[in-house]
Amino acid sequence: MSTSRTSSPSHSTLPLLSLAVGAFGIGTTEFGPMGMLPTIAQGMDVSIPTAGMLISAYAIGVMVGAPVMTLLFARWPRRRALIALMAIFTLGNLASAIAPNYTSLVIARIITSLNHGAFFGIGSIVAASLVPREKQASAVAAMFMGLTIANIGGVPVATWFGQVVGWRESFLGIALLGVAAMLSLGAFLPKGGHGERPNVRAELRVLTQPVVLVILATTVMGAGAMFTLYTYIAPSLESITQVSPSYVTGMLVLIGIGFTLGAKLGGKLADRSVTGSLMVFLSLIAISMAAFPWLATSKAGAAIGLVVWGTAAFAVVPPLQTWVMREAAGAPGLASSVNIGAFNLGNALGAALGSAVLNLGGSYGAVSISGAVLALLALLLVLTQLRRKQTDIARETTAEAG
Repeated sequence: MSTSRTSSPSHSTLPLLSLAVGAFGIGTTEFGPMGMLPTIAQGMDVSIPTAGMLISAYAIGVMVGAPVMTLLFARWPRRRALIALMAIFTLGNLASAIAPNYTSLVIARIITSLNHGAFFGIGSIVAASLVPREKQASAVAAMFMGLTIANIGGVPVATWFGQVVGWRESFLGIALLGVAAMLSLGAFLPKGGHGERPNVRAELRVLTQPVVLVILATTVMGAGAMFTLYTYIAPSLESITQVSPSYVTGMLVLIGIGFTLGAKLGGKLADRSVTGSLMVFLSLIAISMAAFPWLATSKAGAAIGLVVWGTAAFAVVPPLQTWVMREAAGAPGLASSVNIGAFNLGNALGAALGSAVLNLGGSYGAVSISGAVLALLALLLVLTQLRRKQTDIARETTAEAG
C-alpha cells in the first residue's frame, strides 16, 4: 500500500484542495441539520430532542459504514473509491430532500453517512502520502480544512436557506456540492493503481492494540464533548442568550471561524507534539464548555466563548487522526476510517447525552456542562497513555542498563 510522496507544494496543493472540496460537502451535510433543527422538527412535526436523534442516526451510520466501506473499496484505486463515496453522499442528500416522513428522513441520513468515515480515512492516507512525514499532520489538517470552512460558509448558508426557503431545498443544494466534489476529485487526484486485497483478520488485530483502543476512546470522548453542545447550539442560544434565528446564523459563522483556526493550529502543533497538543486543547474544550452557560448570558460573551470553543474543538482532530495512523501502522487506512467512525460515535454520544439531559428536565446550560465532563474524560485518557509510554521507556532503559 505504498504511495509515492513528494514534498513539492505545487504537486500537493490541487489534490489537497480536491479533498477539501469533498470535506466541505460532508461538513455541510453533517453540521447543517444542527442549525436547522427547529425548522426540521416543525416540518416533520416532532420535538426538538426527537429531531436531534437525526444527528445520532447519521453518526451511527458513519461508525458502521467506516470499516465496511473502507474494506469494500480497499482494492479500488483511491481516486475512484473517493469519487464513488461522494456519489453515495449525493444520493443520500437527494433522498433527504424528498423524504416524506421522519422515518424515511432517518434512513436517508444513514445512507448519506455511509461515505463519511471511508472518505476521510482514505483521504487522510492520500493527503499524508503527498508530503514528507514531518508535514503529515498539516496535510491531514489541510483536507479537514474543508470540513471547518463548511462551518463558515456551508452550514450558515444551509441554515439560512432552510429557514427562508425550506430545509428540503437546503438538502438539495448540499447534493449539488457532492457533484462538485466528484468533478474536483476526478480532475486533480492522481490516478494511482489498484489497491491490495486486505487481510481483514490482520488489520482488525491491529485495531485491538491497547494504544489504538485508547486513541479511539479519546476520540469518542473528545467528539462527544463537542457535539453535546453543537447539536443543540441553536436552541441553546435562543434559550440562554435570548436571540433570534438570524443571530444564530451569525454565531454559526463564528463557530466555523473557530473550527478553521483550530484545524490549522492543531495541525501545526501536532507536527511538534501529538499528545502535547491534545492535552492543551482538551483542557480548553472543558474550560470553555463549563463557562459557556455564564458567557452566553450576553451576546458578546456568547460570541467570544463560541470562537474559543470552536478553535479548541477542531484543534484535536489533526493530532488524533495522525496519532492513530502512526500507532496502527499495519492498517493505517482502516484505523484512520475507524477513527472517523469514533468521531461520529462521539457525535451520537454527545447528541444522546444532550437529549437525555433535556428529557430529565435539565437546562441547555446543563447540556454544555455535561459535555465539559466528557472532555475531561478524554484528557484523562491521553494522560494515562502518556504515563504508560513513559513507564515503558523507563523500563526499557533500565533493562538495557542492566
